[in-house]
Amino acid sequence: MKTIYLDSSNLEYWQNRSTSNVMALGFFDGLHKGHKQVIQTAGELAKEKKVSFSVMSFFPHPKTVLSNDNADFDYLMPLSKKASILEYLGVDTFYIVKFDKDFLSLLPKQFVTSYLLDLGVVHAVAGFDFSYGYRGKGNIDRLKSDSANQIDVTKVGKVDLYGKKMSSTWIRELIAAGEVGQLANILGRFYETEGYWDGESFQLAPYYMLPAAGYYKVSVKRKGKIRETEVFIPASRNGIYLTDNMKRTFPLNERLDIIWSHKIGDVGLGTMSHKFGYVPVTN
Repeated sequence: MKTIYLDSSNLEYWQNRSTSNVMALGFFDGLHKGHKQVIQTAGELAKEKKVSFSVMSFFPHPKTVLSNDNADFDYLMPLSKKASILEYLGVDTFYIVKFDKDFLSLLPKQFVTSYLLDLGVVHAVAGFDFSYGYRGKGNIDRLKSDSANQIDVTKVGKVDLYGKKMSSTWIRELIAAGEVGQLANILGRFYETEGYWDGESFQLAPYYMLPAAGYYKVSVKRKGKIRETEVFIPASRNGIYLTDNMKRTFPLNERLDIIWSHKIGDVGLGTMSHKFGYVPVTN
């Protein structure tokens, strides 16, 4: 898979090198089941049409550009992790568009012309709530007309669970509440983060979201080997601490993965003899 970072300075270069393709459009943070339905639909259409299969995403998140204070945003995965999953799903080209004020100011038809038609898109696939162009005035229902009927369009309807729309926002809400046990039903896999051991605790790599304070059942994956353990996140949220004697097994600053199974208790103050002065309050 080829990963291409697009902005106004190199757009023409990649336009001149594009070939006919079916493109899935969306931010796709977390790549949950709803996202995968959009992407897999695009992949099936690309096979039918015998053209290339592409995905277009955007970075940073639009909310960071639209907010006046440039507030931090809770990403669910870095671009590198997103790229590895997309490659596994059979994507040929992954476009990452720089979302800045210049891109934000594009009129809907300008976006469709420059970022879809001129990149060889013959069929676009997106979720029912996908929007584009200045103030988000463009939407999937008008994309075909914005392309002067040169691009066919497939709109993927809402994918829900328990009557609620699957979304990255819902995932962030669950992580913020510590409800990581519910994520497998939305993601199609356990929530997984990358990090490293600093000698006292695990520290997350950038662009991952730290769950709420509490005790968790997790699996730590290092060099292909997986070991189940329990960790806790204190109220200070300054790291992910082990509750057993596994510390000696982790070299300093070595990359590893933490797979979050479920929350087993809240963090409470108590007199229990514990290095950090916390005891679990069982849910």
